[in-house]
Amino acid sequence: MALGCPDICTCQTSSRTVDCSYRGLLEIPSHLPLQTQILYLQGNQIRAINHTSFTYVVSLRILDLSNNSISRVPPYAFHFLRSLQVLNLTNNLIYHLEGQVFTPLMALKELDLSYNNLSALPESLGNNTRNLTFLGVRNNQLQNVDRVVLETFTNLKVLLARSNFWQCNCPALGLKLWLENFLYKGGIIDELICSGPAIRKGNDLLKIPYEMFKTCTPLTAPPVMANIHHHSPEHRSNGKHGHHTDHIDGSHHECEPKPKPRPVSLRHAIATVVITGVVCGIVCLMMLAAAIYGCAYAAIMAKYHRELKEVERLAPVAEHGSPEEKEPLDGTLA
Repeated sequence: MALGCPDICTCQTSSRTVDCSYRGLLEIPSHLPLQTQILYLQGNQIRAINHTSFTYVVSLRILDLSNNSISRVPPYAFHFLRSLQVLNLTNNLIYHLEGQVFTPLMALKELDLSYNNLSALPESLGNNTRNLTFLGVRNNQLQNVDRVVLETFTNLKVLLARSNFWQCNCPALGLKLWLENFLYKGGIIDELICSGPAIRKGNDLLKIPYEMFKTCTPLTAPPVMANIHHHSPEHRSNGKHGHHTDHIDGSHHECEPKPKPRPVSLRHAIATVVITGVVCGIVCLMMLAAAIYGCAYAAIMAKYHRELKEVERLAPVAEHGSPEEKEPLDGTLA
């Protein structure tokens, strides 16, 4: 391995590492040791990657191309790197990626595209990179990412996407739903701060109430149902390469959420009906008890008055006696 090491680089046979970092390179060395597994090329002035740059290092597992001046990556730049697990392209000038760039990288686990000029991610980015666990797209020009693209990353654990130009209008609804589902499954993200429209500038996309998106497009299920995938044709077309600028800049009147009354909660309505029924039942029982008490009291008082009148009627007779009882007494005295 040492015999094939470029003069300007440092090679370690034991770890199969080639270090060509910060050497002022203008291009990738053409003759690299065949058994190289780790290749450091960061901190140079490399401007282009050829489709033959890594033809003979098929065992490469880690490739660091950060801090260079790469503006374009050809479709088959990594065609032979089927064992590559870590690819670092941060801090370059990449403004566009072809859909076939990452297709051969079936073993890729970490991909960092941060600090570039990307305005969109290729739709086929995750088609063959299903083992990807880390994706970094910080500090780019991204305005939206189609939910269909993100759902291809079935094993993704970490997504770093801060410091982009996220447009939090209707096309961002799919992204918001995917992020909520991603967090629910234990994923890690940093933050997605809105750059537009003006009414949401500076807000975190995840903290915007779901009701603000209800007027954008009809949905049949609430966002809390994380396993329901909603992919309307409108979402697919609006998120593709950012071509629909009328949705991106938030100027389309159909996408802007309009104030509307807050929907009545079914749970609150049922609770209100139950409470009202209980109160009415208690009032009815009290009225029934009062009626029974009144009737009983009236009956007792009526009986009392009848007995009182009977006593008053019998009192004079008992005091003076009857005529039949008085006659014998009068005769005897005579």
